[in-house]
Amino acid sequence: MKRVFILLVVAVCCTFVVMPAAQAQLLRWGVKGGVNVTKLDFDDYKDKMAGFFIGPMAEMTIPVVGLGLDASLLFSQKGIKADSDDRKQVGLDIPVNLKYTFGLGSMLGIFIAAGPDFFFDFKSDPDGVDRKKAQVGINVGAGVKLINHLQLGVNYNIAMGDHFTWDGDGAKDKTWQVSLAYLF
Repeated sequence: MKRVFILLVVAVCCTFVVMPAAQAQLLRWGVKGGVNVTKLDFDDYKDKMAGFFIGPMAEMTIPVVGLGLDASLLFSQKGIKADSDDRKQVGLDIPVNLKYTFGLGSMLGIFIAAGPDFFFDFKSDPDGVDRKKAQVGINVGAGVKLINHLQLGVNYNIAMGDHFTWDGDGAKDKTWQVSLAYLF
């Protein structure tokens, strides 16, 4: 019992020594942007279409451990091309990811991330399409942190349920994202 108490006191003291130096790195703000490539699975019909996303992001990391939280508020454009008609979804995308970073020195790190994604559609429905205004998905991603300010990532958004119905049939879209973020 005495050893556990001594180890606990040493751990608390080390935390107070490390915390002031690392506190500046605890919460960081930045800008994130990139490309969406959306694939539609709709009965026998499959199609892909590119869009973009951009917006502010925040990242909170626990020092030394490498575990953190990444959240963004993104203006996002997703969609599919049906016949000659573009059916783009334009809205607010809010991914919230739990992120783990493997440090390879102060200049380079590799991260993996996963978490929920919330999409709120702004655009009105075209003829025959009944879109859900709020959609939920799951993100899975990985990337590289460079020079302590840049992050290059790849993310896959897996839809939870149908995102819209078209002429009575349900459809869901899945999205690949390639992003570049700059943290201040």
